[in-house]
Amino acid sequence: MFFKKPIGILMLALAASGCTLLPRNGPDEAAIFSEASVNLAADEATLGYTYAVVDVTRNVLPFITEDAKNSFRTFGASSRNAPSIRLGAGDVVQVTIFEDQSGGLFIPEEAGVRPGNFVTLPSQEIGRDGMITVPYAGKIRAAGNTPSSVERVIQEKLLARAINPAVTLEVVEANFPRASVFGEVDEPGVFTLRNSGDRVLDVIAQAGGVTGETHETFVTLSRGAQSVKISYEALTASPRENIFVAPGDSINVASEGKKFYAFGATGSVGEFAFGSSNVDLNGAVAKAVGLNDAQADPSNVFIYRIEHRHALEKMGVDVTSFPEHDVPTIYRANFRKPDSFFMAKNFKIRDGDIVYVSNAESVAINKVFGLATTVTGNTVQIDGDLSSLTN
Repeated sequence: MFFKKPIGILMLALAASGCTLLPRNGPDEAAIFSEASVNLAADEATLGYTYAVVDVTRNVLPFITEDAKNSFRTFGASSRNAPSIRLGAGDVVQVTIFEDQSGGLFIPEEAGVRPGNFVTLPSQEIGRDGMITVPYAGKIRAAGNTPSSVERVIQEKLLARAINPAVTLEVVEANFPRASVFGEVDEPGVFTLRNSGDRVLDVIAQAGGVTGETHETFVTLSRGAQSVKISYEALTASPRENIFVAPGDSINVASEGKKFYAFGATGSVGEFAFGSSNVDLNGAVAKAVGLNDAQADPSNVFIYRIEHRHALEKMGVDVTSFPEHDVPTIYRANFRKPDSFFMAKNFKIRDGDIVYVSNAESVAINKVFGLATTVTGNTVQIDGDLSSLTN
């Protein structure tokens, strides 16, 4: 019994030292900071970020946001009416001029020389300056105008010289009203838009359709300086989002698989792909191989995300201390509750979420006592061996 007191002292020492005696994979915190030439250490409880903590309950669930299915804008274009196709540089046009009778500006007086009272001018390409040339009318701006409006301008300029002129303009080769489709489609390229109108899905179909998984596919429409993105599933599900394409638009089809991260006392940690259009909290925990029975505290499953201010306001959270529109938020889910799996089914994980499962309070204590048992086990054995020698 001589060695029992040292055993108690050793146990107390281990408990007092906490985790400092546990195995390490590298230098400890004290060594890192003490040996640094310069350091900017923060003594505050956090790193300076302000955040909100929200317990997930049935009353909160309706206001928790999901990934935005739609960020499309229509750029003022109506989903019901096709945009008017206007002429542009590169289009090849042909102008025909009619007169009421022969002997005018374009129709000679000699009968039989011409089969009709009209003349068709040679085809010409609209120049980079947007102009075409018509005899006796001069240079006419065509780019940016409709064929009918160009016809009226030419006719007005010929009124004083031709006999009741009438003008038609035909687009021989449409090179301006085009849209480009690139990315993960079967046949990327540049496609001519029809006067009747082509919608986003029409143009993608001309490019052979998408080649990636539909639930991971996003479509980005760029028009001028604006660029917006929508999921392919949302585009196909809602006719309102399948807007008309305008000349000069570019459409990028790309796969952007959504993912979340899991850390802490889960069966597996790291980055996890959704693998579908959406994942609920049950699915996220399952992908991370569940909660670690030997470590996890089921009552403290945290979801880190940037939440929308208006959503927190609807939950009743006081957000007056957050000047920004988006608020760093930590949701806490309690899996000890018997109805927790119903809750988790309705909690949709967003792209980039972090799921963190904290350790149970007993884990650190168990580590200390586990180490103590290893050390004192040898001591007890020595005690036994000495006792046998003295007897």
